[in-house]
Amino acid sequence: MASNPSNLWVLLGLGLAGIFLFTKKFKKVLREDFGAFILKLQLLPPPQPAPPKAPHPLTGLTFAVSDLFEIEGYVTGFGHPDWAKTHEAASQTSAVVSTLVEGGATCVGKTVVDELAYSITGENRHYGTPTNPVEPARVPGGSSSGAAVAVAANLVDFSLGELLIIFLATLVISGVEFRNF
Repeated sequence: MASNPSNLWVLLGLGLAGIFLFTKKFKKVLREDFGAFILKLQLLPPPQPAPPKAPHPLTGLTFAVSDLFEIEGYVTGFGHPDWAKTHEAASQTSAVVSTLVEGGATCVGKTVVDELAYSITGENRHYGTPTNPVEPARVPGGSSSGAAVAVAANLVDFSLGELLIIFLATLVISGVEFRNF
C-alpha cells in the first residue's frame, strides 16, 4: 500500500501536518507580562504625610491581587469570564487591599487564577496559562498562578492569592480578632 506514490504523498502530508500541529501547540509565545494579568489597573496610595511625620511604610512597593479579591468598580471573575459577565462590579474594595493601599503600596492589577480557583496546575483555558518565568516549559502551579508569576517575573514586589484568603478565614473561624489590620 505504501509503495503507491499517491499514498506516500498522503503519508508525508499527514506527517508534516502532525509535526506542525504538535510544535504549534507546545510553542508558547511569551507575553511581556508572562500572561500573569487579567486586568491592569492602578490603585494609588494617598499622598504622603507632611514632615516630620514618617512616610507610609509601604511607599514605593507594587502589588497585584488574584481575581478573587474585590476592587471597587471592577468585577471579580474568579478566573471565569462567564462569572464576570453575570455579576456586578464590586461596591467596595476588599479590606486587605485597602489596607495595603492606605499603607503606601500601589496595586497594579488583577492576576489569573484557575477557573473558580479550583485546581493546582495554574492553567486557565479562558485567559491562558501564565508562563513560568523560571521554567517556561512547566506549568506555574497553584490556583493563584498569575500572582506567583507576577512576583517571580519581578513585575510586582508582592501579590495576594488564595492562600491568604484561606489563612484569614481560618483566623476568623477560630475567633482571632483583627486589630490594625
